[in-house]
Amino acid sequence: MLRILHASDLQVGKPFRPRAAEAFRRLAFDVSPHTIVVSGDLTQRAKGREFRAAWEFLKRMPTVPLIVTPGNHDVPLYRAWERIAIPWLNWRRFIPRDLDSAANVAGSTIVGLNSASPYRAVVNGRITRGQLAFARKKFDAAAPGMARILVVHHHFVRPAGGDAHAPVPRARQILKAIEEMKVDLVLGGHIHQTSVTNSRDLVPGVGTGVPLIATGTTTSRRGRGAERRRNSCNVVEIHDDRIDVIPHYFESGGAAFEPAETIRVARPGTVEPSNSAVSGSGS
Repeated sequence: MLRILHASDLQVGKPFRPRAAEAFRRLAFDVSPHTIVVSGDLTQRAKGREFRAAWEFLKRMPTVPLIVTPGNHDVPLYRAWERIAIPWLNWRRFIPRDLDSAANVAGSTIVGLNSASPYRAVVNGRITRGQLAFARKKFDAAAPGMARILVVHHHFVRPAGGDAHAPVPRARQILKAIEEMKVDLVLGGHIHQTSVTNSRDLVPGVGTGVPLIATGTTTSRRGRGAERRRNSCNVVEIHDDRIDVIPHYFESGGAAFEPAETIRVARPGTVEPSNSAVSGSGS
């Protein structure tokens, strides 16, 4: 079993909630993850001091592999010259992670793709054919039986009842490519609310499809929908035949991230479990 602690949308800057951040740090030690994934928006305005503070915070996490991808807020949106000429300067100065990355962790291959676009589609992002080729190469090199996990900030399927922006352009074609790579699950953020959807929501076909798991904002005041004034993160456990998603929520007046009911989904290539909706929607 592989246990992932999945956070997103830290948004270090004005919306940052230090109490939620400290509660998340305590949770990270309590749940003993094999790896921690942060799926984008480390900062609010891509300023150097925000990136520095974000990395100082992440350095205080447990000593396990840390997978980090950029989000649209990690692009200097309102500093137009910087966004056009040197959009990733502060990321590269303060975050010791490539924009696209891959790692082998505890019997899994995890690929992170930078879906943030400095020049176009800034809000709903983009993924290029070159990035898909990068992911395919890394997954093709994975040993048989290894879990395959893709981390992307932006979402592919609009969550039910949510107020999220439009999904990534070409989402259907990208999801087809992800299915062809035999990815077990996709982790993301951006929508500021917990959501578990599936590639089958957009791509017709047989089989269970690829679970698409988003967490809300882990440490900012910008939760949406049912997560307004709440923070969230997910503990994701990958078993041989299923994936368990355990949302954790931090209330505005609370002291700790508290677990909600487990959401159980089938791992691609397995039989749909009879109790696939242990907790409904998780949001």
